[in-house]
Amino acid sequence: MKLESLRFLNLVQVRKIAEEFGTPVFIYSESEILKRIEAAKSFPNAYGLIVRYAMKANPNSNILKIMLQNGIFLDASSIYEVERALKIGYPANKILLTSQEPPNSEKLKEIVNQGVEFNACSLHQLELYGKNFPNTEISIRFNPGLGSGHTKKTDVGGKESSFGIWHEFIDKVKNLLQKYNLNVKRVHTHIGSGSDPEVWKAVAKYTLEFAEIFPTTQIVNLGGGYKVARMSDEKSTDFQLIGEPVKQQFIEFFEKHGRKLQLEIEPGTALIANCGSLISEIVDIVNTGENGYTFVKLNTGMDANTRPSLYGARHPLVVIGRNENQNHFQEYVVVGHCCESGDLFTQKMGGELETRLLHKAEIGDYIVMEGVGAYCSGMSTKNYNSFPETPEVLLEQNGKFRLIRKRQTLDQIIQNEV
Repeated sequence: MKLESLRFLNLVQVRKIAEEFGTPVFIYSESEILKRIEAAKSFPNAYGLIVRYAMKANPNSNILKIMLQNGIFLDASSIYEVERALKIGYPANKILLTSQEPPNSEKLKEIVNQGVEFNACSLHQLELYGKNFPNTEISIRFNPGLGSGHTKKTDVGGKESSFGIWHEFIDKVKNLLQKYNLNVKRVHTHIGSGSDPEVWKAVAKYTLEFAEIFPTTQIVNLGGGYKVARMSDEKSTDFQLIGEPVKQQFIEFFEKHGRKLQLEIEPGTALIANCGSLISEIVDIVNTGENGYTFVKLNTGMDANTRPSLYGARHPLVVIGRNENQNHFQEYVVVGHCCESGDLFTQKMGGELETRLLHKAEIGDYIVMEGVGAYCSGMSTKNYNSFPETPEVLLEQNGKFRLIRKRQTLDQIIQNEV
């Protein structure tokens, strides 16, 4: 396997951050985030584009403020995410709630009356909205009957997925729309699409078919799921490559039906994944004999990044020695500090361990884990083994480092216990 390298930090910065803030610590690059925002805003479209950030990817308020300052709307996955965004000043009319668990009627009325849009993800949710807001507009998420993802756990379409209203239930949808006099404003699908242009053409085709069924549709939301190459042997989704055929389909739809539909996309990983690094320290090195493995143990683990244990995901790992001489290499298995066999950072899909070629490591060296901007801090197994929440630092455009989340204390971990 190819030796990985640092993405946006240099050796001096890694050592400086570790010394100033301690380890483990997340570091995010504002400049890298801005580059990816501009790339998303250039997604090919025929009649207008809305870019929504899937805030579950990284909900830190400082990240959200960067999105807001640069014209990005939000996709929220729970009522708590909605309230979190509102609390930091995100305009309600720039937030779309697409949630597995619907809010109760009281909360639903509160946020919708503020201007938050609601995306019905089931027949029950559609009825709930209709009862509370008859004679209005509604967004609906459909399950088009197909999915795409690098594992079953990242595939959010098809018969094995609970996300969205099953495509064969159109008549039930129509009955509820008629019952509550609702007009469909937005149709939405999200299947975990990846980087294959043909898959995206299929996504657009099926979603536009829903727009054809519901003639009041103004917006077509194709969701997210854009593949990001964290490892050097992976390939990222090319927005221009997948977007041009989609744009043509919108044009063809207009020519056939006389309706100009606005395109909406919901990148999360694509906007933030490779904008984040996790700096940790090697606390031990052990081996299992001549025919075994050499294990590097870090002072971080699944309590900071659970993606490897959850998905078998791979992240680049770079050893930064205490000295400059790094001309020797070795195969290692890299593990986290949690007392859990699944806390394994070098593994194959499915959980089997594998080795990773790294610079020869010593106890006290740093290891930088790349590609951790998305679905790491926000999706970690925080406080497992009572490890404190990992602090976060923002590398601002001016080159300065700013703490944006403090390291958690033990008192904070147990403060809600009674």
